Amino acid sequence: MAVAALAALTGLAGCGTPGAPQPPSLNLPDPVSDLSANRTGDAVKLTWSMPAKNTDKLKLKENVLVRICRRESDGPCAQAGIDLTFPPGADGIFTETLPPSLATGAPRKLTYFVELKNKKNRSAGLSNPALTLAGQAPPAVAGLTAEVRKQGVVLHWTANINPTASCASTIIRLHRKLITAAQPKQQNQIGLLAPEPEPLEKSLLVDAPDETPRAIDKDIRFGQTYEYSAQRVVRVTIPAPPASNQTAQPNQAQILELAGPLSDPIRVDAADIFPPDIPTGLAAVATQTATEISIDLSWKANIETDLAGYAVYRREGDGPWRRISPADPVVGPAFHDAHVRPGQTYRYAVTALDPTGHESPRSAEAEETAPQP
Repeated sequence: MAVAALAALTGLAGCGTPGAPQPPSLNLPDPVSDLSANRTGDAVKLTWSMPAKNTDKLKLKENVLVRICRRESDGPCAQAGIDLTFPPGADGIFTETLPPSLATGAPRKLTYFVELKNKKNRSAGLSNPALTLAGQAPPAVAGLTAEVRKQGVVLHWTANINPTASCASTIIRLHRKLITAAQPKQQNQIGLLAPEPEPLEKSLLVDAPDETPRAIDKDIRFGQTYEYSAQRVVRVTIPAPPASNQTAQPNQAQILELAGPLSDPIRVDAADIFPPDIPTGLAAVATQTATEISIDLSWKANIETDLAGYAVYRREGDGPWRRISPADPVVGPAFHDAHVRPGQTYRYAVTALDPTGHESPRSAEAEETAPQP
């Protein structure tokens, strides 16, 4: 009997025996760690990622309560908006229009937090701080216009007659959106590798925008359609907080931006109505072999990405210019003229062409005399 009892106890202590009981999970959602805040005009948009697990590394199965608060300068954190709920792993988004008390006055620090709560209204703490600025937003950009030139798209706007106080600097941020489809990378007609496809959106910054209310976007592609909008942006330097005894490195000052509303967009068709640049560096050299008398031409290559090639012209004395190159553009900055008469003097010029047929003016002339046999 004693042996049997001992065997029974031994069996209970085997691999099938449950371990020590674990405390129940508090089911506290992991705190948000990627909260960001972006203010445009009087609206602030928050974005973050909802956690998929709780602090015990167990998957969250139900929607999570989200509470948002904001702190002006170093004051208390006041609730912003109503409580929200988001499913685990979702993208969190919240937008609020600032109350007049936060949308007026001098620029000052405004910090947002989100706090995730379980069913018992408990949390694992606030998210990371997301900083933006309270205060009067800069005025909207008015009078935005655009003009297509060979150098790019030239943009103009109306200068602000009430500039921001000297404690802050103001810039213009131009937003460009590609409307036409981005073209795949390919070779152009003269064998040069075309540039990478354009980004769908791009920003351009203009300093001192009210001293010279003008900018040029040189990074365009002819044949594309773009949409531009603009906004004034005030940059404010927030002093660094005092260093603590535990801080190994000194705290750094922060530069925050207060962006005004976006202007009405304008659309620009960057039609290629401009000829390529005039070729330069034309030189002519006569050559003679046992079987041929000729004149070889060379010049500096143009750098336009939409270059189709060149055309070569020749005249004798003050006679008319005649195109001596084939109907298709010459590929590469060189040409061999084998149709010359011994002892005759010729004058040459070249032009550049693009794929749509636009042709540059003729280059500076080069003169050469074919040798006598």
